[in-house]
Amino acid sequence: MPVLPAHVPVAALTRDERVEGVHYGSVAVTGTDGALLSGAGDPGAPFYPRSALKPFQAVAMVLAGLQLPAPLMALAAASHSGGAEHRAGTQEILRLHGLTADALANTVDLPYGGPEREAWLREGGVADRVCQNCSGKHAAMVGTCTLNGWPVEGYLNPAHPMQQLVMRTVAALTGEEPAQWSTDGCGTPLPALSLTAMARGYGRMARLAAAPETAEDDVERAAAVVARAMMQHPEMVAGEGRDVTALMRALPGALAKDGFEGVQLIGLPDGSAVAVKISDGGDRARMPVAVQALQTLGVDTEPLSAIASSPVLGGGVVRGSLDALPSVLASAQQR
Repeated sequence: MPVLPAHVPVAALTRDERVEGVHYGSVAVTGTDGALLSGAGDPGAPFYPRSALKPFQAVAMVLAGLQLPAPLMALAAASHSGGAEHRAGTQEILRLHGLTADALANTVDLPYGGPEREAWLREGGVADRVCQNCSGKHAAMVGTCTLNGWPVEGYLNPAHPMQQLVMRTVAALTGEEPAQWSTDGCGTPLPALSLTAMARGYGRMARLAAAPETAEDDVERAAAVVARAMMQHPEMVAGEGRDVTALMRALPGALAKDGFEGVQLIGLPDGSAVAVKISDGGDRARMPVAVQALQTLGVDTEPLSAIASSPVLGGGVVRGSLDALPSVLASAQQR
């Protein structure tokens, strides 16, 4: 049987002051130097960051010569909602490199966002590769292949030069060699890394975006390009009504990205960061726990109140809420 991470309770859902549900998970809070300041659960256990890896993948593409307008660069690191601007942006990345959607090897899907999916279906749309939430990343990957004379076919193979560069870039940004590699839902190679390492990488990218002149090598210069594009165009990173977009708008200078299976990363301009993994993969708890973790870094989270808690309804009336458990994170801060 696989080794189970030592997750702890990090969020609870209450209804009329009675706990109805509990989410377990782990949290890493890193300082300006990238070292672990505090944690809850098992911040050193390897886990799959899923789509939170996308900014690092985009850095690898910039290292390989990818140059895009900032909105499209943000789309290259996105889990987009599949709105018209996201679909058009993906098509534009392909067009700029003389390619069509036939070059993409990601999975086929409907738009990820609820309103976007409904609008697409009303228009008679069907599931395809451009609608799928990772299409911007895949368009950028095949574009990078054409720039370097690498074969487009097979670009998701771990042995392909594109993926080999991603592997080296991930290690350089996080300061950690992956415990193993698997395959993400969209088909790209996926490393297992600790929450601490992921937080370190996000803090580093956010710091470099705030002060790009401090970049010391090509990796850091590329990281600044990607992070600044994401911060400037958070609507391309996720979409309207998405909490990641809302956070970057409400907290200027923050770099935020979510991932399937309850993953949330947030880097701050001073180089500190938080990383969250919800053990059951539930999406509803990751942002409240992440916002609570930001408070341990002294961040004023009042502008994030709308995404820091979720109301629980009964007959259309608020009867409780889903909230992070401050006692867990407070005790973690004292470690």
